[in-house]
Amino acid sequence: MTEQQTPRTSRKRSLQRFLTPSQKYEIWLQLLRQEVTMAEAATTAGVDRSTIVRIRQVAKDGALAALAASKPGAAGRARDAELAGANAEIARLSEAIKELAVKLTLAEGKDGWA
Repeated sequence: MTEQQTPRTSRKRSLQRFLTPSQKYEIWLQLLRQEVTMAEAATTAGVDRSTIVRIRQVAKDGALAALAASKPGAAGRARDAELAGANAEIARLSEAIKELAVKLTLAEGKDGWA
């Protein structure tokens, strides 16, 4: 193999660049406002265009999931049901403690505390 030929494993690859969440958000906003194209955003950020496509897809999926989860009143009803269940459990346990206190008093008698 000559110096001009390079093996497949040593092909020149650009260094992988990681973007912070705030950088990704800024890129997404620029794309949303149509201030830049995907190619311009990739060049400016120093990443591949597929990274920009992925940022758009993740942002879209996250936004749709958040909007689906924010149905008016749905979260309140679920929380109310959980609260009602917890209150029922408290009432049940309170009654059980009262019964045990009565049984203990009867078993030891009134002078059992002294």
